[in-house]
Formats: sequence, structure tokens, C-alpha cells
Amino acid sequence: MGKKYVYYFGDGKAEGASNMKELLGGKGAGLAEMTNLGISVPPGFTITTEACVEYYKRGKSYPPGMWDAALAALKRVERSMGMVFGDPEKPLLVSVRSGARASMPGMMDTVLNVGLTTKTVEGLAAKTRNERFAQDSYRRFITMFGNIVMGVPRDHFEAILDHKKEEMGVTHETQLDARALRDLVASFKSLVKEETKKEFPDDPNEQLRMAINAVFSSWNGARAITYRRLNGIPDSWGTAVNVVAMVFGNMGDTSGTGVAFTRDPNTGERKFFGECLMNAQGEDVVAGIRTPLPVTELARTVPQAYKELEVTYKKLEKHYRDMLDLEFTIQEGKLYMLQTRVGKRTGIAAVRIAVEMVKEGLISKREAVQRVGPDQLAQYLYPIFDTKVESGSTPLGKGLPAGPGAAAGKIALTPDRAVDMKAAGERVVLVREETSPDDIHGMNAARGFLTARGGMTSHAAVVARQMGKVCVAGCEAVEVIDSQTVRIGAKVFREGDYISVNGSTGNVYDGDIPVVESEIIQVVQGKLDVKKSEKYQLFATLLSWADDVRKLRVRANADVPDQAKIARGFGAEGIGLCRTEHMFFAEDRIPIMQKMILARTSEEREKFLDQLLPLQKQDFIGLYREMQGFPVTIRLLDPPLHEFLPKREELMVEIAQLELTGKDGAKLEEQRRLLARVEELHEFNPMLGLRGCRLGITMPEITRMQARAIMEAACELAKEGKKIVPEIMIPLVGMVSEMKSQKDLVREVAQETMKRYNVKLSYLVGTMIELPRAAVTADRIATEAEFFSFGTNDLTQTTFGFSRDDAAKFIDYYKTANIMDTDPFAVLDREGVGALMSTAIAGGRKTRPGIKLGICGEHGGDPSSVEFCHRLGLDYVSCSPFRVPIARLAAAQAALSVHDGKGAATKAAGRAPHGRLRRSRHALKSRSRVARKKR
Repeated sequence: MGKKYVYYFGDGKAEGASNMKELLGGKGAGLAEMTNLGISVPPGFTITTEACVEYYKRGKSYPPGMWDAALAALKRVERSMGMVFGDPEKPLLVSVRSGARASMPGMMDTVLNVGLTTKTVEGLAAKTRNERFAQDSYRRFITMFGNIVMGVPRDHFEAILDHKKEEMGVTHETQLDARALRDLVASFKSLVKEETKKEFPDDPNEQLRMAINAVFSSWNGARAITYRRLNGIPDSWGTAVNVVAMVFGNMGDTSGTGVAFTRDPNTGERKFFGECLMNAQGEDVVAGIRTPLPVTELARTVPQAYKELEVTYKKLEKHYRDMLDLEFTIQEGKLYMLQTRVGKRTGIAAVRIAVEMVKEGLISKREAVQRVGPDQLAQYLYPIFDTKVESGSTPLGKGLPAGPGAAAGKIALTPDRAVDMKAAGERVVLVREETSPDDIHGMNAARGFLTARGGMTSHAAVVARQMGKVCVAGCEAVEVIDSQTVRIGAKVFREGDYISVNGSTGNVYDGDIPVVESEIIQVVQGKLDVKKSEKYQLFATLLSWADDVRKLRVRANADVPDQAKIARGFGAEGIGLCRTEHMFFAEDRIPIMQKMILARTSEEREKFLDQLLPLQKQDFIGLYREMQGFPVTIRLLDPPLHEFLPKREELMVEIAQLELTGKDGAKLEEQRRLLARVEELHEFNPMLGLRGCRLGITMPEITRMQARAIMEAACELAKEGKKIVPEIMIPLVGMVSEMKSQKDLVREVAQETMKRYNVKLSYLVGTMIELPRAAVTADRIATEAEFFSFGTNDLTQTTFGFSRDDAAKFIDYYKTANIMDTDPFAVLDREGVGALMSTAIAGGRKTRPGIKLGICGEHGGDPSSVEFCHRLGLDYVSCSPFRVPIARLAAAQAALSVHDGKGAATKAAGRAPHGRLRRSRHALKSRSRVARKKR
């Protein structure tokens, strides 16, 4: 037998199941599972994702046997329904819908009512005794098929429809009678012939084949490709196609369609939540063309169907043990389920749902930790409007609160303008009548969205929840006048004017309302009592469960006590990187630093360093106090000295002005000396010049001063009875001789300081691994270094030969051209940089089995990179204070991923494997296992 490409479901039994998502796609797996559970699902069949992959491999031809298997399955659907596809008297109609293994809302195509022809439409009218319904279904079919399959712009159909409504004096298409709809059908067919030079197909089998082709082709449509790149979904997966017997929500007042969630996807509240439209088909709800009614309205209009819907959603949630997204149709009072899948939700909702499901006994704490993506957790840190300013502002209008947080920015009325405005550095709010999948690039560029139509399950709302964007949907006060102007309430705005939208309340305001810290940050800063913040309690509960399972420690990159305080509030277990140079940029220190740089002799430099020493010591005392005994890794001065001096061009202008005025000769002479020193320190490539340990070796007095400040601060706190273990990090080491030179100097100062204070302290001297040579000679460097901290920012630069400051100019192009899947400065490169790290880990542990290993580049807060660090067997990651919660959760998910072998961390984060940057992953895993065994 050949490969099976088609899986049937119907009559209470399905060939597939929920664990076949990779083959059947999310929608197909859900339809199969619901069928097996005895839930009312129309019969149909799923064409697998493998068929789609083969379709492309064969130059857009079906794999052998697929079409015949599809026709055989169609016969089974006919027998189940007691109808025949293409039969003039008992016509079977089908929907043809996409269904990738990862949810891609609205990004691929669907065609409803396939099988309607000039003959079957009359049979449908006779069978249902409802000509209006038959003609309405036919005009919908021609619109969808003509647009999606034959490429006729949808707005051309809409223009004809609007003209007909105006001619008939009605507001909605539901008010058009059968004769008007018949006229529309004829006009739509004429439009198709005019636009395509082809007749609208009247053969049902040809319609089905063309619709399947269109769904397969939509996998590589522009919006689907953009969405996959934004969400890390591999191009290689393909989409399944679901062919399902049509049931009709547009058969009158006892028919309808809806989308619902088993819990509120915006807040996570445990209540049935959704929207419906009576006398409509499914696409009407998600398209946002009509503002829908709450799903609870069905209890009044079709009470028996609503009771069945309540029983069904509770059964499904208990079965799947998660919040679900459901699609359904009610045909003349009878309920049919069309889809179930794990529902998209905001980060706020994700945490609440996970915590409450543990309390309800549905899932374990470990499962709860896996249910929340680390970047979803970040939504708890999103800013909110300043309540004092917002309370004094009058809303222009109010819509549905469909996306988290608050956003203020300039109005963009098209997605292309949103992209251009963001590229110009503007904050953007995208304002539309309703969004469509074609808007995805503009939605990605915007801080938030505002739509005139659509509900909580419209495209805008669903995408906002997934992207973590602010959204207010269905705001009736919004009227888009033209491509440049929009009316909101009583005021007319031009594109580029400021508005503010509150995604938590639905309010829309004029102007640029300032934002303040989120509730979580206010609690961390002591501005809000933890008992008054339910959000913080949920946030802290989930993270406490994460801490119970993670192996990686999480530290913070912090340079001053205020940053350290925030880091500790977020649960940081130490400081992984204190950049001492940042302490010298303070207003009272930069002049002393500049004088030290201008000094020509070691003795003269020491005079100014002596002035800096007490200032730096106080900084270290502040950090030690905030960390309360947790380790503090302090990096000695790293950047080239010219960074502390004014720019050459600015000095030249100032000197020219002083010369012109002839005043302040002393100032003029000082600036000339400064310029001369700037010229002297000028380097063609300062990143690879006199910096890091090279600076400490050529100017050892700088190292001495910093080591003394570090140790004096530690000794003073030790005398207070506090336990302090400083970790002194030598930057930019490439040779063991450099490491030894600086370490000997640090040791000398440390011994002298401890003797002077009569204090005995434990301390470590290690290095930052940020050069390829350091990585490959790590076994030798470890003879001197007592810890390694991977500085992956510079290690990525020196491995790729990319400048971090300039790479953005071409990396986006590289991603678009499929040369790179990810930005290596955002997501750790496992193949190159990761291989160097693996080599350094093995070398370091071979020489010094107990060596402490960490990472302190920006990658320390990226979930995928944290997972990789766990697999490499590092002791800790260090990231910015505000990324500490994200790193804690990512580290827990990495531990669970390795434990259960299912890649849970990657799934929860919504990330896919990183293609070209991950090909050597299995080799790295085996190397890291060897390294851990040696440890």
C-alpha cells in the first residue's frame, strides 16, 4: 500500500486522533478527536500535511493516490449525509479549510459552499424550501472562490454588494431578498469573467480540486510567510486540508454561527466567553464585518442548542485540560462543532488559567509551568496608563478590550504606513475598519490596534492576544473617512495625530497619554502593596513553581544599587555582570575620569584614580547590600578610553568657537589638550583595540584601583557580619598569559587589603569568554581562571565578524532571503557560537572540574538561548533585571523539556527549531553530556 494521505471522520468514529497534530494539523486532529468523543461534528476528511509537502516537491502536483483517496472519502461523506456531491436534487456542499499543526489565525485560506453550481443551487433551494438561503450561499461561494481561488479582489465584490444594498434601500445583506441575491450572483459571475477572462467553474469536482490547490498554495502566501517568520514556524511543515460537509448558519433566525472560548482569553476568568451571529456563516464572525452578539444570547434565541453547547464545552475542556477555542454552527436549532483547539490567550490570561487549573485539579504544577510562554509572562510587565492623567481624560469612544496593556502613538491608517512610520522611529497605533490577514506586517509594526468593527473573536483580537499587542476592537465611534483621515467620536484626526488606547478597558483617548510601570513593577518597587495586586500573586505563584524545577540559577546584569534592588525583587540570585565603566559616566565622575585619561604618567593617573576609588567603593557596597549575600560578579574596566572623552568633531567645533571669541584662554588650552589626547587615543577599530584586559595590562594602576575598591567594600561589610563573596572578572582575555598577569595583580591587591582590614574573605578571579581564541584555549585559561562567564554579545561579533551596531542593516534582509532564520544577537547561534561555548566548557572542566560557568550577554534573557544554556550544563544565566522572571520560567521549561523529552520549553514559548543556527544541536548535546560526566 502507498502512503496514506487522507483520513476520514464521521458517524462517531475517526481514523485520526488529537495526538496526530503534526500529520493532520490542529484543525484536523481536533475534528477527529471530537468525532471520537461522540460530539456532533459534520462528516469529512483531512488531507495530511505530508500531502502538502509532496505537492510542492512535485511542482504543485498531487502525490500518487491522494486525489483518488479524497474522492473515496467524499463518497463516505455522501453516504453519511444521505446527499451526493454535485447532485441536482440532493446536493452535498463542503467547506475546504486549511489547518497547520501550529495555529495561524486567518493566515491561510478557506472556501465555503464548494459544490454549488447553476443546477445544485436550484436543488438546494427546493430541498430546503428556502430560495433566499440558497442564493445567499451561492453569492457567498462566488465571492470566496472568486477571491481566494481565482484572484479577483474582494473589494470588487463588496462594491457590487454595497451598490445593491443602496439600490434596495437596506443596511445589511441579511435584508436582501432572494431576487436581489439572484441578481448579485449574476453580477458576481460577470465580474469573475471580466477580471479573469474565464467562466466561473460549474463542475463540482473541478471546484473541489481548485479549492484544495488554493489552500495548499496559501501556505506560501505572503501573509502566511510573514506570520511564520514572526512566530518561528518552519516553512517545511506544510498545511493540512479539511474537507467537511457544510452545515448552514444562514438558514434563518434559528440558525447561526459563533466562536467561543471555554474561559475569557483576555483575563483568564473562568466563564464561557464568545460571540455569535444569527443567520450568518462562520467567516462573518472572525472577519469582523458585523459586530457580533455575546454567545450567551443563544440561550434566548436557541435555548436547546445553547444547553448542548454548554455541555459540549465543559466536556471538551475537561478532556483537553486546557482553555479551548471553539467554532460552531447552529442549523435550524441543531448544534454542530466545527473546530476545537487550544485557545490563543493574553499573557495575563495564560498565567491565571494555568494557576487556577492547578487549584481545580485539572493539571499539575509542572504542567502549569509548561503552559505559559516566557514571552507571555513579559506581558505582566507591560506599561499601563498613568491613572491620574487617564482619569482626567474623556474617552472619545469605547470598544471591546481585546488586547493587554495600554498604547499611545501616531495614527497609521494602512499597514504599509505603519511599517514606514515605525522605521522612522515613531510609536504607531494602527486604525482600521477591521483588520484582515493581509495587515499582518502593519500589525507587527504597531504598538496597538483600533478597529471600528469586529468583536473579541475577530481577527484583530485574536492576533493581538497572540502577539501581545494592545487592541480595542469594535469601537463604533471610529469612522475611517479616507486614506488620510478618521473620525473618532466628535473629532476628526489625520494620519500622524496622536491617540491613546486602553486594551484593558476599551477606552480610546485623544492625545499621547503617558504610561507608568505595570502592577508587578509597582509591587517590586514597593509602590503597591502585594495584597492589593491579584496579578502579582498569580505571577509570583507560577514563578515559585518554576523555581522548584529549574536547574539553572538566574542572575541579573546590574551596575548600580537601584538596578540590583529591582533584580532582587524579580528573584535574581546574584549579579552576573556589573559593568564598572557605567559607574564612571555619572556627572560628578566623568570630569575626574577625563583628567585621569589626560594624565601622561602612572603617578599622575593614580592621583585621579584615588579620587575615583571611594566613589566606586560606595557603589560596590550598595550592590553588596542589595544582593544580601548572593554572588556579585564585577567586570573590570572594559571599553576603550576614548568613550569617556568628548567626540572629536564636537571638540573641534568648541575650539573654533573659543578661538573666534578670543575669550577664556585657559578653557581653550584645556580643550586643545583634550583634542590632542582624543587624537592620540583614536583607533581604526576600537572594538579590537586597547580595551579590556589590554587596558589593565598597559595601565595596571586602573586594575589596582578597581580591585582595591571591590575588596575594601567587601571587607567593610564583612566586618558588619555580612557574607560577601566577590567574583572579579577580567574582560577580553584571549591568552592564559593575559589572565595570569591580571589575576596576579588582583591577588596582590586583595591580600594587601584583607591584611589591612584584618579580614579573611573568599573571592574568585575569573574571566569573560568573548573571543574565539579564549574558547578554544579554555583548558589553558582555566589553569588561572576560577570561573568563566560567556560574554555572548562580543563572542557573537567576533565569531561571525558582524558588528552588533551595524548588523541590523543586513540581518533583516538575510532573514527575508532565507540565509538566516534568526538574528544571532537576539537568539544564540547554536551552530557556531554554541560550538565554541561547548568547547570552552569541556576545556574548562577538564582542567578545573568545579569551575563555575555562566552567561552574561543579552542572550541570558532569551528563552531559546536559556534552554540551550541548560542543555550545555551552565550553572547560571544573567540578564537584564526586567528579564529575570522570563529567564526563571524559561530555565524551568528547559529542565522539564529535557526531563520529558518533548521540547516543552520550545512549545510553550511558541518557538520552532532555529533552522540553520541549530544543525549541530545533537553534536552539542552529546558534547555537553560528556562535559557533565567529567564534572
